[in-house]
Parts: sequence; C-alpha cells; structure tokens
Amino acid sequence: MRPERIFGAMFWLYLMVFAAYLFAPLIIMGAASFNESRFPTVIPWQGTTTEWFAAMWADAAMWQSLWTSVLVAVCVVVIVVPVGTAAALVLTSLHARARSFAYAVMVSPLLTPGVVIGISTLILWRQMGVGGGVFLIVLAQSTFIICYVMLMVMARLQRFDRTQEEAALGLGANRVMVFRRVTLPFLRPALIASAGLAVLQSIENYNTTLFVRGFETPLTVFIATKVRTGLTPAVNALALIIIVATVIGAIAYEVARRRRAA
Repeated sequence: MRPERIFGAMFWLYLMVFAAYLFAPLIIMGAASFNESRFPTVIPWQGTTTEWFAAMWADAAMWQSLWTSVLVAVCVVVIVVPVGTAAALVLTSLHARARSFAYAVMVSPLLTPGVVIGISTLILWRQMGVGGGVFLIVLAQSTFIICYVMLMVMARLQRFDRTQEEAALGLGANRVMVFRRVTLPFLRPALIASAGLAVLQSIENYNTTLFVRGFETPLTVFIATKVRTGLTPAVNALALIIIVATVIGAIAYEVARRRRAA
C-alpha cells in the first residue's frame, strides 16, 4: 500500500475517533433524557419516554436559574465586548516593549484560578458594603472573559490594513467616522464571535460564580446542587434543547454568512 493511502486512512481514523470522543458524551446525555430511569443514564434502558421534558417545563427553580444565567451573560457581554475591543485597539497601537508589558498585565486574569477571582472580588466589594448577587457575578466573570474578547479582536486586527484608516482621514473623515465606517465593519465578525464566546463562558462558569452568587442560583450552581441532592434527566432535557438551539443558530449564521459572501 502506498504511503499516501496509509496517511489518508490514518487521518480518517483519527478524525472518526476525535469525533466520537467529542460527540459521544453529548449523544449519551441527550439519549438519557428519553430514558424512563429516574437517574440520567442509558444503561439499563428502562423504556422510552418524554416525561422528563414535561418535568423540565414544570420545574420553576430550573427556569429561574436559567433566567439568572441568561441575565448575567447579557450583562457580561455588554461590558466585555466594548472593554475588550478597546483593550485590543490600545495594545495594537503601542510600541513593542510597552505592548509586551501591557499584554502580560491584561492577560493575567486568564491565568488566575477562578476560585481566586471569585474570593478576591467578594472580599473587595464586601469592604464597600456590596454583597453577593448578580452584580458581583457580572463583575467577577467580566474580569477574565474580557481577555477572550481582547485576544479575538487582536487576532482580527493583525489582518487589518491601516492604510484604509489613513485614506479615510485623508479624505476628510474624523476619527469617530473612521472607526464607525472602516474599523468597526472590519471587526464585526470578531465582535460577534467574541460575544458568543462570552455568553458561553458566562453560562458555563462555576468556580468564580460560586463565591459571588450570594442568594442567586445560576444554572451551573443549580445543576451542581442537584448532583448532590438528586439529579434527574430533566436537566438532560434542558441541556438537549440548549444544544439543539445552539446547533441551529450556528447553522443559520453560517448560511447567512455564505449568502452575504456570495
């Protein structure tokens, strides 16, 4: 057998193993939401049912926790997208030596354990008389999610031709108009992607959120509590709906992007 065919076979084998490793847990989790077992499992299969979807709709505490997570995620996006974009613009405009120092400082929250961020945020704001709740969750999560936005926007800016801004300024446009008409449209894909990433990072965060939540119960904390007190496949049903909605949204975005590019 020729080396090209061996390499091709190994590549497709690796691709299938990787896909199985990536999607098998999601498939098992989704299948567990249709099993009659009161514990989220597929073995043994006790029969097919949709009762867990009904239980999900009737679980007011679960929907309240989901609403809290969505509210926090929206607030986080409102903060991190403009601040992260501004940080990326500042970094790309600095000289090399100053850029290296500023980059290390701005990325440091990403390297800090979430537990440390949560505890330090709680201690700081308690000194000012502010207790745990949605406000502190948003601030604590924004501390490190800003770094993701900054890195994604910086990566996009590396491909930006600065002569476009100079040409617009030479034609009489002011700085605000240049940013709104030239820079911002170029950054739009990175901003949309970073906003989506910020939402996902916010909703799935647990370590930081646990220390600053106060009396609020976001979805991750709710699920962790359920694991200790008794988890049911109703959580799997909610997760399956979120996954399906995410996939549909990703497909819709890709179709719209290709239509615009055509």
